[in-house]
Amino acid sequence: ATGATGAVRAPRALARRRDGLRRSGTTGRASHPPRSTRRRSLEAMTRARETVWSSPSSSAATTMTTACGVVRRLSRRRREEVGVATAAAATARASDGGDGDGSIVAGGAAADVAIDAASRSSGYRFVVVALVAFALMLCNADRVIMAVAGVPLAAANGWGERAIGLVQSSFLWGYALTPLLGGILADQYGGKVVLGGGILVWSLATVATPFVAASGSLGFLLLTRAIMGLGEGVALPCMNNVISRWVPKSERSRAVAVSMGGFQSGSMIGLLAAPALLAAGGLPGPFVLFGALGVVWALIWSVTSTTYPAQSTFVNAQELAYIEDGGATTEATTASGSAAKVTPPFKLLLSKAPTWACIIANFVNNWGFFILLAWMPLYFKQVLGLNLRDAAWFSALPWATMAASGIVAGTLADSLIARGWSNTHVRKLIQGVGFIGPAICLVILPFLTTPAQALAALTCAVGCTAFTQAGFLVNFQEIGPKYAGALHGMANTAGSIAGMLGTYLTGAVLEATGSWRAVLFVTAAVYAFGAITWLTMSTGERVFD
Repeated sequence: ATGATGAVRAPRALARRRDGLRRSGTTGRASHPPRSTRRRSLEAMTRARETVWSSPSSSAATTMTTACGVVRRLSRRRREEVGVATAAAATARASDGGDGDGSIVAGGAAADVAIDAASRSSGYRFVVVALVAFALMLCNADRVIMAVAGVPLAAANGWGERAIGLVQSSFLWGYALTPLLGGILADQYGGKVVLGGGILVWSLATVATPFVAASGSLGFLLLTRAIMGLGEGVALPCMNNVISRWVPKSERSRAVAVSMGGFQSGSMIGLLAAPALLAAGGLPGPFVLFGALGVVWALIWSVTSTTYPAQSTFVNAQELAYIEDGGATTEATTASGSAAKVTPPFKLLLSKAPTWACIIANFVNNWGFFILLAWMPLYFKQVLGLNLRDAAWFSALPWATMAASGIVAGTLADSLIARGWSNTHVRKLIQGVGFIGPAICLVILPFLTTPAQALAALTCAVGCTAFTQAGFLVNFQEIGPKYAGALHGMANTAGSIAGMLGTYLTGAVLEATGSWRAVLFVTAAVYAFGAITWLTMSTGERVFD
């Protein structure tokens, strides 16, 4: 027991010093000791375990005192479990009546229980990723509701197709303004505050939409949709910011894929639920339900999330060490110990080819995505002869496939990196599939004559598009983890412009030619251009410190 006590003396001294720094306000860490202390504590814990079992002269009380001291310094949140183990040891010793072999075994077993309890990872990062995925699901569901509700809304107010086009595009007016600002704010103040505020804004605007439309004022409706876009514009940059701080490098592809899986599932859920909610609750039905869910999410997020995992009471020392030692972005501090503000060096960021590879990739991805999102219900109706309700079911299948294939892509990317592939080769391969696959499928699509064939080609195209979630969407965190939000914000601004241009030009081409073939071929050419620029300009290595 004496050897074990000596083994933990240094971690105890460091822990006392850390507590003194906390009280004096000179450390930015609110919940956990430095990584060096945690590593030494883990080593001391292992030595304590060995000493407990190998020292025949140790009493149960002495061995438990040693083990519990180690565990207490490693993680205060496991004290209850340690207390249970200590009580079990004391009970075993009392029943044995002395310091014989039985009490040594009982003390050693109880020490193992306490140490194992402290060394288990809390796994709270998965909860954070799940919450982000749910927020992105609501983000896209709120967005696609109008694709289904637009026709009855226009009929109720006597508006024509031009007015419907304005309502659809007004969302993007606001959406184009906030990605960059949202990314900068997320890098400076954290994704918790910015994402929570964003979802609250867009959810309240969603709830207000049918009531503003009922007033008959097209201008106020356009303003409401633009405000909704302002709120949603911060979502994706905040996603990258949160994941760069909460997830180690070895899990980032899967974390982004799961988050974007929620985003793509929102398209499917919105398209499927909107017709039924319209039938059950009238025009307000889908808007009120999804908007209310967003408000509830914002309340939950405010009490369960933190800017950094080190600040969370739900993250134990084992998980924190795994996250931070795995390459997650940690809090930068000044010499006085206060949090340092991150100011993106835009001139430097825009001077590097990998930044432009990401910007162009996001432009290309959103060009195709918004065309498929906004126009596929009409494509199914005009080309495949399906009514709106059937089109919602049919067009939901590609988005479900997209959510699933994104997770497959993330798992594949992480697996290849674990096997020794370079980040650059993995990102080029995965993103290549994400652009070349849709280009091929969209070229084939107009030559298919049956609904089943067309649906198969469209599903394949959208499924391949999901590979971008393990391509350029992860790359922001690799080339500049400290500026992940700002980088994604710049790229998402370009993507918003692509969405506005693509959506408008699609309508113009259809009105002028009545040909879906021209729309699909142009979109395929844009995807091919994106593939070429990505393969020649991107890298998976760190570019910005």
